[in-house]
Amino acid sequence: MRNNSPSAQALLLAVAVVTGAAGGYFAARTGRPAEEAPVGPKSDQIETRSNSLTMSPADVAAAGIKTEEVRPGDLSTSVIAPAMVDAEIRGEGMLTAHVPGTVVQINNRLGDRVQAGDTLALVESPDAAALAAARDVAESHLTLARSILQRETSLYEQMVTPRQDMERAQADVEAAEAETRRASAAADAAHVRPDGRTVAVTTPVGGMITSRTAELGQYVRAETELFRVSDPKYIDIDAAVTVQDAQRIRAGDRARVTTRAGVTADAVVRSVSPTVNEQTRTANVVLDPVSPITVLTPGELVQAEIMPRNAANYGAVVPDEAIQNVNGRSVVFVRTQAGFSIRPVVVGARSAGMDSITSGLNPGETIATANAFLLKAELGKGAGEDE
Repeated sequence: MRNNSPSAQALLLAVAVVTGAAGGYFAARTGRPAEEAPVGPKSDQIETRSNSLTMSPADVAAAGIKTEEVRPGDLSTSVIAPAMVDAEIRGEGMLTAHVPGTVVQINNRLGDRVQAGDTLALVESPDAAALAAARDVAESHLTLARSILQRETSLYEQMVTPRQDMERAQADVEAAEAETRRASAAADAAHVRPDGRTVAVTTPVGGMITSRTAELGQYVRAETELFRVSDPKYIDIDAAVTVQDAQRIRAGDRARVTTRAGVTADAVVRSVSPTVNEQTRTANVVLDPVSPITVLTPGELVQAEIMPRNAANYGAVVPDEAIQNVNGRSVVFVRTQAGFSIRPVVVGARSAGMDSITSGLNPGETIATANAFLLKAELGKGAGEDE
């Protein structure tokens, strides 16, 4: 017999509620929910993936990322100064026309490489004709004097003429020889050509033409500069330092030169000026490159870092562009076999585009410098994809 009393129905409802609750609790305890959330990667996997970048050498080159070996130093003791590349005395030649005249031929253009003795231009000049004529006349007089001496010697030996006539003829030959040497030297110094009307503008040094003012048809005065030739193998660097810094620097101190393009080269201090420039109130320090540097051009502005002997040898110095900020930390990208890895660093003194690294980096390691921000962007992109 079915019991449909209100009390029986309430009891059945209570049993059902308790049974459902127990089932839910059991399911939770056994770890078998209806829909399981996907399990994310371990935290150490995320750290590894977000702190390194895999890049082939071809990818690095294509992105324009440059690398540089970390060098030792401390900007708090090093001297950073602006400098200018200058040609040595033996490394630059100023080419002029030695006589006034008209430029009738130009053989080379700006930037051409030439050898010592090459003719760069020809200048037509009346003075060239005069020098050539004087040389020819002197040579003719010499020929005549020698002929007369030969005849007088023969007559003297035959006892026809006195000895004085032979000695006079000998003196005339010596005078004619001296005049011939003078006329020939004058013509050779002006580089008179065999045509007798033009002079050659020749270079005394080999190198590159760095200046050219000569124009076809141009009338030039004597000793007017027409070309300038510089040999990049013979250069020095003139750095302007304060008086206080100059007192710390000695000949033989190590130095490093950085161009605007980021090219660096080692140098050594040759001399320190004992005087101060009245306008700039700075002293001149002359640096010699340790090895020939063909990328430096006379007149180019560069940056010099001079390490006095009493400077600290610990720490490292890197270009400012190598330092990137990631999650509020200063980092650099260290070159690895597979690509780059991120390295937190502690930055010390900053000066003229260079940073001292007091912790986190060792001299000799290779880091990204130019376009290092591209690695930071790629790092952020990878982190976003992981999320």
